[in-house]
Amino acid sequence: MRSHARKVKVLGAGSIGNHLAHASRTLGWDVTICDVDPAALERTRDQIYPGRYGKWDETIGLSAAADAPRGGFDIICVGTPPDVHVRLLAEALAEKPALILVEKPVCGPFLEGVREMWDAAVASGTKVCVGYDHVLAPATRKVEELIATRAAGDPVTLDAEFREHWGGIFGAHPWLEGPWQTYLGYWRRGGGSGGEHSHATNLWQHLAHCCGWGRVSEVSALVEFGTARDAEFDTIFALNVRTEKGGYGRIVQDVVTRPTRKWARVQCSEGAIEWRANQGKRGDVVALLHADGRAEEFDFPKTRPDDFICELRHLDDVLEGRVAESPTSLARGLDTMLVLAAGYESGTSGKRVAIDYATGYQRSALRAA
Repeated sequence: MRSHARKVKVLGAGSIGNHLAHASRTLGWDVTICDVDPAALERTRDQIYPGRYGKWDETIGLSAAADAPRGGFDIICVGTPPDVHVRLLAEALAEKPALILVEKPVCGPFLEGVREMWDAAVASGTKVCVGYDHVLAPATRKVEELIATRAAGDPVTLDAEFREHWGGIFGAHPWLEGPWQTYLGYWRRGGGSGGEHSHATNLWQHLAHCCGWGRVSEVSALVEFGTARDAEFDTIFALNVRTEKGGYGRIVQDVVTRPTRKWARVQCSEGAIEWRANQGKRGDVVALLHADGRAEEFDFPKTRPDDFICELRHLDDVLEGRVAESPTSLARGLDTMLVLAAGYESGTSGKRVAIDYATGYQRSALRAA
């Protein structure tokens, strides 16, 4: 049984903002979209929303950021570029909503202002989640089940990859000529393969917790950079990682691979479990691979809007107390940011980097291993 209708404010009229607005309306929730750019609001009304979902929804409110309503919202979604997330989260906390959803990644890789943001969020009592929606998908829940039941034996190693040429991203955003026109082209702002495809890092961490391995404690990285006009971005972000309890594996993110490969594998003592995203009409697919060569596959059909509808239903469950601890909590999202920051540190210094969680969410948590 679903709860009463929610009142939602979405900050940012870009791609994510439209997805979140549509998901909210699908659930019957009241939505207002805000943006600093009037052209972005017009593009939402005239192009993006009707182009994706068939027609514009006249019940959706559109507002310039300076004139946006404040207070009285159940959920505030921060769907802006990551380099302004910390500031906007602080402003959202002042409105005292029940929950704030911050799109991934939480911030840029230098973690500016993150410790203060964390302290403010904890003190506020407002629940804060981060938009790593893949860990909420039915396919991921199936992987969790197979790990928990030891269907392939005990976990041994873990790999996760989000490898996708970003031509598809720009194809879905035709108003952008290239990476130099968006934060995506600037790794220091939270773009590049490290920030944009950080779903892989977050998924690896989530599955590591399911394996009982704890948090990532050590990172060794290879990071390759490219440029376009004045943009500088990482084209490949590849990590070898080890956890607090001795789990280990590999994470690869890039913006050069086509066809796309979004995949994870838990190698176990008696076989393996694979997670494969976006497999055409099959949707997401989970494969249980036995050591004797037998394979069982489980299909989870979906559309792109389903990812966000699932995410918002999860937020509703969080608010209704049906979820004790969300895998998309701010703590989990910031754990991901520490791994990304450690990856860039290792990739640019050539050294292994350790993460000291006792230091808190700040750059001083990173040190040479």
